[in-house]
Amino acid sequence: MLEIQSLKKLKAEVDCPGSKSYTNRALLISALAEGCSRLENPLFSDDTHYMSVALNLFGAKVVQENEGFTVTGTGGKLRAPGEDIFVGNAGTAMRFLTTFSALAPGTTILTGNERMRERPISDLLTALNALGVSARSMENNGCPPLEIKGGGVSGGKVEIAGNKSSQYLTSLLLSAPCFKGETCIRILGDLTSKPYADLTLDIMSAFGVRVENESYREFRVPANQCYQARTYEVEGDWSSASYFFASAAVSGGEVAVRRLNPHSPQGDKQFLFALEQMGCGIEVSEKKIVVKGNPLHGININMNTMPDAAQTLAVVALFAKGKTTITGIANLRIKETDRISALANELSRLGAKVIAGDDYLEIEPGVYSGAEIETYDDHRMAMSFAVAGLKIPGIKIKNPKCVDKSFPDFFERFKKLYE
Repeated sequence: MLEIQSLKKLKAEVDCPGSKSYTNRALLISALAEGCSRLENPLFSDDTHYMSVALNLFGAKVVQENEGFTVTGTGGKLRAPGEDIFVGNAGTAMRFLTTFSALAPGTTILTGNERMRERPISDLLTALNALGVSARSMENNGCPPLEIKGGGVSGGKVEIAGNKSSQYLTSLLLSAPCFKGETCIRILGDLTSKPYADLTLDIMSAFGVRVENESYREFRVPANQCYQARTYEVEGDWSSASYFFASAAVSGGEVAVRRLNPHSPQGDKQFLFALEQMGCGIEVSEKKIVVKGNPLHGININMNTMPDAAQTLAVVALFAKGKTTITGIANLRIKETDRISALANELSRLGAKVIAGDDYLEIEPGVYSGAEIETYDDHRMAMSFAVAGLKIPGIKIKNPKCVDKSFPDFFERFKKLYE
């Protein structure tokens, strides 16, 4: 358990770690490329570790060295792994590797921890079966562990629901250049978290693959394309930066974050504009992003395009005048934990007035007192409520090590706020 020390006002500069979303995509793409790629400024975390270990089992050679990864690719010619692949609670690794496994001859078993075995993936399995792949939930409940019988994918037309997770689409897109023919993916309903699809198309293009995007309704991957090995610098993670921006907002102080791309397609970049709506001052430049805290007021906001920042904003709402309503967050219920329920529990524990719905939260300020915060083994719960501890004395974070999933040195960097 870690107690967070409250702070009256702060002025600090911090460096942002590499993006988890970009790192895992870059690792998988480099494993499919022909030749040797160098990934600079990647994120080293539990999730990226699970991905790199799995890719080695498929025949790629992923080596961590000199603060980066060197990846010797397979040219799309994978080997069957000689053992079950365990990914802990790494949702991106599980989903991306599900389609990737179909390229390997033989049978692949993908499994994870107890929470991963509760996280649904049936829509992706249905799509793969429609493409001729034998892909099934081994317990017939639509969740891992999964059995994938691979040996190549012909390509063709396939439909997938867009309203649950954009990672299903990304899983298909990332491996589609290695399918035998052209692939057309039609989205049923509205696509959730569209910026993550933009991020996927951005990195595929960087490695030499073209995808045609028809207004997020249909994605076409032409045949006879191959990823080109290259040196690739992973940009900073806007989700990770959100905790430092929020620290400025709740303390009335000023925080500058370096190593961010102000032109990034990452959806959590929009968190800046949410803070601006609430009253913060924002300064954006190529070298750093600065947030200045001012008196805050509640807002109504749809966070469908930035779901990973929803917990951070919910904590900021504790210190705003009036009610804040966060909508468009239904998929938070199938993340590392049911994040809507977790937020309602812990915000209420501190003294806030909270109403939780299927896809929304309403938060009104209350009279606060310190508490032991349950993290539910969710990295984003730990980091978000650390921010609350800057303002509310006596907050203790249970299982702070859960941040290893995406930001292992978070609390070391968080200490810079006190310097």
